[in-house]
Amino acid sequence: MTGFGKATLQLPTKKITVEIKSLNSKGLDLNTRMPSVFREMELGLRNQISQRLERGKIDFSLYVEVTGEETSSKINVPIVKGYINQMKAVIPNADETELMKMAVRMPDALKTERDEIDENEWQQIQTVIDEALANIVQFRKDEGVSLEKEFLHRIANILTLMNNAVAYDAERVETVKTRLRTALSELKENVDENRFEQELIFYLEKYDITEEKVRLENHLNYFIETLAGTEANGRKLGFITQEMGREINTMGSKSNHAEMQKLVVMMKDELEKIKEQVLNVL
Repeated sequence: MTGFGKATLQLPTKKITVEIKSLNSKGLDLNTRMPSVFREMELGLRNQISQRLERGKIDFSLYVEVTGEETSSKINVPIVKGYINQMKAVIPNADETELMKMAVRMPDALKTERDEIDENEWQQIQTVIDEALANIVQFRKDEGVSLEKEFLHRIANILTLMNNAVAYDAERVETVKTRLRTALSELKENVDENRFEQELIFYLEKYDITEEKVRLENHLNYFIETLAGTEANGRKLGFITQEMGREINTMGSKSNHAEMQKLVVMMKDELEKIKEQVLNVL
């Protein structure tokens, strides 16, 4: 979602520069800066930007630098002459040049004529805006390619860690059986073996992570499938990571095994890195 686009246009008497910056945001937060003469075009401009960029905290800036002799500020001749005459009345022998310097600094000595939008000029500016938008879109795409590689790497890490955790399942079951048998022997009580096996199966079912493994694997595949889509899917990827987190947390609470818990912590770390980067996805 982050990006930057810039484009410039040199007209006969002015230089136009358009800059567009974008940061992460849940929705579209658009801020525009432009000369007041172009304000009447702002609504259409906002629609144009929102259609191309969709989401993000966006700063749009349009700068106009006058490079020719043309200027919108002009000397207000009657006012300046009036100031000079008044000062001559106070100081009859004053130097004319000094009086002029003083007069042009007085209030209303300069007047600014409001420019009207030149349709032909605006069409040229519109071309520059389109170019800047294309540049920021390309910036986002380039960043997206890097993010995709990062996501696939993290997803592969989670899958590997999950399979490593499952590999401890048989050892974990034996550890639980041994611990329970040791506890019973210390009680020095005779136990019905059939009843013991039934209770043991019921006990182990509470710690079975088969369903979590299957669901997490499905979420990982769905994440990759969504990532390959052509539509904006940042929010969807965020929802999938939430589901992945639930399964990993449940595996951790059921693990009851030191090495498995270490692997679960590592999976959580990988998932957090994914969540941080998902915020950059449109």
